[in-house]
Amino acid sequence: MDLDEVADRLYALPPPEFTAARTAEARAAREAGDAGLARAIAKLRKPTVSAAAVNRAARAHPGEVAELLEVGERLRAAWEEQDPDALAELTRRRGEVTGRLGRLVRQEGGLSSAAAAEVDQTLDAAVVDAGAADQVRRGRLAQPLAYSGFAPAPAPRGRPARKKKPAREAKTAAPRPREEAPPEQAEQARQAQQARQAEQDRKARERAEAEAAHREWQEALEAAQRDFDDRAAKVERLERKLAKARRRLDDSGNRLEVARREERHARRRLDQ
Repeated sequence: MDLDEVADRLYALPPPEFTAARTAEARAAREAGDAGLARAIAKLRKPTVSAAAVNRAARAHPGEVAELLEVGERLRAAWEEQDPDALAELTRRRGEVTGRLGRLVRQEGGLSSAAAAEVDQTLDAAVVDAGAADQVRRGRLAQPLAYSGFAPAPAPRGRPARKKKPAREAKTAAPRPREEAPPEQAEQARQAQQARQAEQDRKARERAEAEAAHREWQEALEAAQRDFDDRAAKVERLERKLAKARRRLDDSGNRLEVARREERHARRRLDQ
């Protein structure tokens, strides 16, 4: 038994069961003579509700989690390479995959709005940060993840740089060197560009999630309408059969009453 094996078992449990199971695992390690492992197990933190939900998703939906992390890896590469076309496509996919996985996590139930927001925050962190992605993949989160700052924005497309004019005769004065912006202004411009990029990412993600949710509910509406129509037609057929059966029952009841009356009449005649 090692710490990884124990951690995998513990973080697969619902949060209410974590503490008792951790105590039992630490006791078993001590009884086996491994005091160091027992101490390490005792230090494992109980997961929050949102962290446990992400851990559960890593085990229950490994394909969707792997797709999200693969999109994040490609998106980070596109940011590093300053590829605006790849960034646009991957940002769209990021919104779709994150929204789909977030809905799967929320469908498990038991999440407050705050916990659901922490799940989305953790999934976003896994897209942007490779370390967070590894933690989500392993499914041993004790608390939600977050990231600060943004990845580098792609280089904007614009007009090609002007070609330098050939140097003139010595009598022409040399051009003045271009003054660089102060570091504070450059940093402010970089942060503004990053903020704009983050806002674009957020809007694209929300748009993709809204479109996916609308498609899902549209399909659900169509399926519900078909089911309703089928059941309504079945009820109508059953009601027609029931009405016919009631008519036959009434006829049978009339014949029964006639038979009873005639039987009584025949019995009286026999007695006479």
